[in-house]
Amino acid sequence: MNRKINKILACVDFSDYTMMVLNYAVELASASDMQIVVLNVINQRDINGIRMAVGYFPTQGPVMLSVEECVDDWKKDRHTQLKQLVMEHFFDDKSKMQLMVDTGIPYERILKTAENESIDLIVLANKGRGNLSRVLFGSAAEKVFRHAKVPVVCVRDPEKFKQGRRP
Repeated sequence: MNRKINKILACVDFSDYTMMVLNYAVELASASDMQIVVLNVINQRDINGIRMAVGYFPTQGPVMLSVEECVDDWKKDRHTQLKQLVMEHFFDDKSKMQLMVDTGIPYERILKTAENESIDLIVLANKGRGNLSRVLFGSAAEKVFRHAKVPVVCVRDPEKFKQGRRP
């Protein structure tokens, strides 16, 4: 089967692997006029933490933001961070990139974005911010690998994964 790749989903979490994921996505897209959707997901567990804190301290402070306002601020901040990252490191490729910030369970949002945006290839790192949660719940990358309907490219740090050496 010869399937043309038109759109790549680059999943970033602002960890040390973000630049590697973006570099791979840009390199893959350079072969033709592929588009890159750069996705960052605000984890639902972080939103739930804020919701719980607001429940304990509902009227503390002179200006208390609602959970929704807090999430909106996070979205704006992350979108700004993504834009700055692209402008600083991928200026020549910025016209190929669409930046998205979403909320929810990361692997679910990645899979839903892949479906909604007609993604042909997903690029993500096998490690990121969620090392503790991986032990408890399984990694987002692993769940994307198992459930994605399109090919998934896993970006790994060659220094951490040298032959015969475990991270």
